[in-house]
Amino acid sequence: MSYEPIFALFWERVKQSINDKTYSKLTLAKTIGDTEIKNIYVRPVLIENDVFMLSLSTKYKTEEVESFHTIDDAYPILASYMNNPFLTALLFTTENDITFKLNKKRVGTIIEQAPTFKSASDVIIEMQEKGL
Repeated sequence: MSYEPIFALFWERVKQSINDKTYSKLTLAKTIGDTEIKNIYVRPVLIENDVFMLSLSTKYKTEEVESFHTIDDAYPILASYMNNPFLTALLFTTENDITFKLNKKRVGTIIEQAPTFKSASDVIIEMQEKGL
């Protein structure tokens, strides 16, 4: 069984947390072996004219590269990194922490835990205040 349908469910939770204004941050972590890429941080940003985008900060051993994408465009980019090289995606919301994890057989699971963060990201709070 492929892990992709489970990751798609996880991504729906990401989108829901943004819509519900509970999103704090998203991190792809736990690589397979010693890789050049270390992690990816996904943060919401508002660019010109209050356009909502996701900032993908990809951290390598020697540099960090930032790119901006719509929610729909970010999904295939992040999905392509799952299982190569990342095994874990951690979504932090004000309601709970949601972890997508691949086991040794590359079966995906979603785990929910108590929230780490008490407030949403600054951009989400700004969007709420502006009624976006």
